[in-house]
Amino acid sequence: MKAWPVKEAKAHFSELLDACISEGPQVVTRRGAETAVLVSMAEWKRLRDAARPSLKELLLSASARANFPLPVRGRAKRCAPPVL
Repeated sequence: MKAWPVKEAKAHFSELLDACISEGPQVVTRRGAETAVLVSMAEWKRLRDAARPSLKELLLSASARANFPLPVRGRAKRCAPPVL
C-alpha cells in the first residue's frame, strides 16, 4: 500500500483512484499519521459481506427473536409488611 499525504491525494485524486483499482487499497496520511484508506468498490463489498452483523441487524432479524416464558401477572404471593 502506498501512503499519500492529503495534499498529494487532493492534487492527484484521479491517480489515487487508478492506483486503488489497479494496486489495491491506498492509505491517505495527515501530518504523517495514517488517516484513511481508499479501497475499490469490489473490495469494499467483500469486506462488508465478510463483517459480522451489527447489533441493530441482529435485533431486527427474525432469527434473533425467541419466546421466553413469562410469569403470569397478579399471581405472585406477597409477604405481609413487617410490623414495627
